[in-house]
Amino acid sequence: MTDTEPLKIAVIGAGGKMGMRVSNNLVKTAHQVWYSENSPAGRDRVTAAGRTLTDSPAAVADADVVILAVPDLALESVSAELVALMKPGSVVLTLDPAAAYAGLLTRRDEVVQAVTHPCHPSVFVERHTPEEYADTFGGIAALQDAIAAVESDDQAVKDRVETVVRAIFAPVGDVHWVTVKQLAQLEPTLVETIACMVGSLLKEALDETVKLGVPEPAARAILLGHTQVALANTLKGDNPFSDACLIAMDYGRESILRDDWKKVFRDDELDHVLARMLHLKEIAR
Repeated sequence: MTDTEPLKIAVIGAGGKMGMRVSNNLVKTAHQVWYSENSPAGRDRVTAAGRTLTDSPAAVADADVVILAVPDLALESVSAELVALMKPGSVVLTLDPAAAYAGLLTRRDEVVQAVTHPCHPSVFVERHTPEEYADTFGGIAALQDAIAAVESDDQAVKDRVETVVRAIFAPVGDVHWVTVKQLAQLEPTLVETIACMVGSLLKEALDETVKLGVPEPAARAILLGHTQVALANTLKGDNPFSDACLIAMDYGRESILRDDWKKVFRDDELDHVLARMLHLKEIAR
């Protein structure tokens, strides 16, 4: 990465959940940043944080990178309004691949599209301070990786995007480069359709165990510990499961999983779930 000069950055949706997170990190940098927010509550959050608000058209006019930190459902209309106002050679950066993969973002030859998403701190990341242990989401103290995709072969543009990615998600370890489609296969398929669903299933399983009369602290303690062991054994190969455990795992797979569950990795299924997430009848191809 060679792009080390301070950049001009606009954050659209600066008062939202992700907008506040990325802005909290950008204020720690030497970059020149404009903050834009339309909702009254969001505007109050921006000003309460001591930041000056700028109207969106003025914010994007001279920005090297425009971060669209707005909900997926608003990206189509927001990009339609603002991409036309961006200067040639600038980058429009979204924080989730859904709208970009679905083709909802307004395109312009003089503006490069890029997408990024945080990996969030790994359960195996090395932590030392109370702040690092408390930072489960990332962007505050615990180290995390990030994923990025940029529709340009220009290394200088890629460097610029990486500079912003490292700033908004800091502290960042590695930035992994993929295509927009690959990023969509990671998020939502791998981590929302599967991993987050499994996390929700674990919570439901905990609740069912407590209903049987097992003390909640005991159930929670053994579940959290065994969840880490399960991840370490399967994803890191730390220790083999016992023969008895393997039998129980097979029973769980037979009882809970559908035989065709891997269909979620097909392109048509990816289109299907993204259409549902974006409230569309279908993804047009």
